Amino acid sequence: MPRQTLALDPDIRPRRLKLRVRGVVQGVGFRPFVFALARRMGLTGFVLNDREGVLIEVEGTEAADFGALLRAQAPPLAQIDTVETGDMPLADSTEFLIADSVGGKAATRIGPDAAACKECLLEMRNPQSRFFGYAFINCTHCGPRYTITQSLPYDRKQTAMAGFAMCPACAEDYRNPGNRRFHAEPIACTKCGPALSHSIGDIATAIGDGKIVALKGIGGFHLICDTRNSAAIDMLRRRKARDEKPFAVMVADVEAARHFADTSTQEQQLLASAARPIVLAASRGNLPESLAPGLNRIGIILAYAPVHHLIFDALAENGLELPVALVATSANPGGEPLVAGNVEAERRLATIADMIVTHDRDIVVRTDDSVMQVIAGAPAFVRRSRGFVPEPVDLGSDGPSIIALGADLKNAICVTRGREAFLSQHVGGLGNVETIRFQHETVAHLCRILDVTPDYAACDLHPDFRSTRLAESLGLPLVRVQHHLAHAAAVAAEHQLRGPCLGLVLDGHGYGADGGIWGGELLDIDGCRWRRAGHLSPLPLAGGDKAAREPWRMGIGALHSAGRADLARSVFADMDGPQRLLAMLERKMKVATTSSMGRLFDAAAAISGTRMVQSFEGQAAMEFEALAMDTAALKCGYRFENSVLDFGPLLVHIAERGLRGMQAASLFHATLVEGLAEWVIAESLRQGTTQIVLSGGCMMNRRLAEGLPDKLRSSGLTTLLPQAMPANDGGLSLGQAAHARQVIDNDRSQIEEL
Repeated sequence: MPRQTLALDPDIRPRRLKLRVRGVVQGVGFRPFVFALARRMGLTGFVLNDREGVLIEVEGTEAADFGALLRAQAPPLAQIDTVETGDMPLADSTEFLIADSVGGKAATRIGPDAAACKECLLEMRNPQSRFFGYAFINCTHCGPRYTITQSLPYDRKQTAMAGFAMCPACAEDYRNPGNRRFHAEPIACTKCGPALSHSIGDIATAIGDGKIVALKGIGGFHLICDTRNSAAIDMLRRRKARDEKPFAVMVADVEAARHFADTSTQEQQLLASAARPIVLAASRGNLPESLAPGLNRIGIILAYAPVHHLIFDALAENGLELPVALVATSANPGGEPLVAGNVEAERRLATIADMIVTHDRDIVVRTDDSVMQVIAGAPAFVRRSRGFVPEPVDLGSDGPSIIALGADLKNAICVTRGREAFLSQHVGGLGNVETIRFQHETVAHLCRILDVTPDYAACDLHPDFRSTRLAESLGLPLVRVQHHLAHAAAVAAEHQLRGPCLGLVLDGHGYGADGGIWGGELLDIDGCRWRRAGHLSPLPLAGGDKAAREPWRMGIGALHSAGRADLARSVFADMDGPQRLLAMLERKMKVATTSSMGRLFDAAAAISGTRMVQSFEGQAAMEFEALAMDTAALKCGYRFENSVLDFGPLLVHIAERGLRGMQAASLFHATLVEGLAEWVIAESLRQGTTQIVLSGGCMMNRRLAEGLPDKLRSSGLTTLLPQAMPANDGGLSLGQAAHARQVIDNDRSQIEEL
């Protein structure tokens, strides 16, 4: 009888698969997760980090199911973009290993810094743990990433932890596949890791005694004091020369946040997220008004570094009434960048802080706290920085590498690699040498961590911007992008918009294609081609740059240009400066004009008596927004002709009726929304375009950012706002880079060879 052989079911035959995983897969416990998953499934093979992400080979009868489980059960901080799978010859391997990392040209990315996780906080508070009271506890689910990393691949030797040799206990955790710190690169404890310069007890005592403490954290130094101590707040304002600009408040947890702010579910989710941004929320009025004068919202942030939690614990032990709220403002004196180094702190903060608390883990790249708000139920950036950088924006298609240098205010740079655009952390205003130096550091670090040598540069059209000069100095082919076009292009790029669109950009100011001062623009955009389809009616910019600091100048100019010098004279009768300026305007003094929406806000705030002089950018508009309530629009408050929208009748009405405070602010906002919507709808019908993008710094005003899209969408228009970056100049470099790609692909005549 012939011998029979059994054929194996094809579905249970062993297979060897190669999986290439891209995304945020380094520094987030991905290799330990893969190791545990493979062993649990009885698979052999290996996993390793390389410059493209994570490379896996698995062999066994369940190999076919590995990819699906990989996606479904990934670690909390991992973000998988793609998993490429292919068959390999069987290797008859006998175990699963974590192999050594492999170098080469980077195509992966490091994750953002993440707040301390619950497990680490429990260990930190457990007297039986070797991490008890340790201010630098971390694991693969939390802790610093971007701010300590020099370059990829993400290994300890490439980070600020390179100089700290692991003690035997930490080394054992690092090697143990069953431990949460398995291959956690910043792992350390009290025996082998970084240390604070002062004890937690001394820090808490200083805060309780009304002192100002400079505290080194994850991305830089905070200046901290007790919100219950009005003298300490006043002293901090004087020493930092920050007269009225709002201070952020740090609390221990969501419950404490709810005590001080009327937070929505979405705001609470943002507060408690791993990114831990500052969130703007409605104040309950139980914090000192001096923290945010004239405003009805407070910037609130939860403790995110272990040292923050230890300080709150110590303050509670010292008997401070709960919940405790601390001022936690960036240590950036004089508009300079955030202080990050120990020596730098002693030099720059000695005249501000009573105690300077340092530690010996270097901050490789300084990174401010991010600031967010909720608009129409969705998160929106005010400042995009720690906790989100260097997460990329997907451009939807491949292209050359471009470095875009942004603007001179709220500067952030952007580098593209393949189909991804990487925005840097907030750099700030380029008005001093320190910030310019920081911008150069940021350029070098972002290019290094992405392993990119840019092919092209992009910059603003303004010839005198410092960011423009840096772009010119790079020696790369250069694309100059008009300011408001870049704002609109950033939104179109984020949403991967294709085809013609209208861009409504409401901004403070920007250099126009005609050399003028633009700021309230309706742009017709189709790929690399665009034109100015309309704009706000220009207002006199009497005094040039002074007009942005002194809103009364805009009020005088607006009423005078509306032919109501009599109103200007009566509204500002008690002030000497306005009367002199009005006399000069009546003598036909030549002044520049601007179509800026920001300056229109200033004019209205001044005419209504809300704010005559600003101590920080946008103060008048922020206070005016805080006063506004729901009301009906003034139907005769605007007019448009030849695509020029004029709100002069609204300003005259406010002045004639002597409207003040809430009444003036409410009518102004409601009429703006009505007039802007009607203007955009008319232009969309004329152009046959249904895609609308909204951006510019004024679109951070929630009444505009919620009311305007509602009206446009109810008319059948697809309306998009920024979500991955701020509407202000902090997102400008993304638009510069995206538009530059359009130019490179379609109209190379716009490229300058330097």
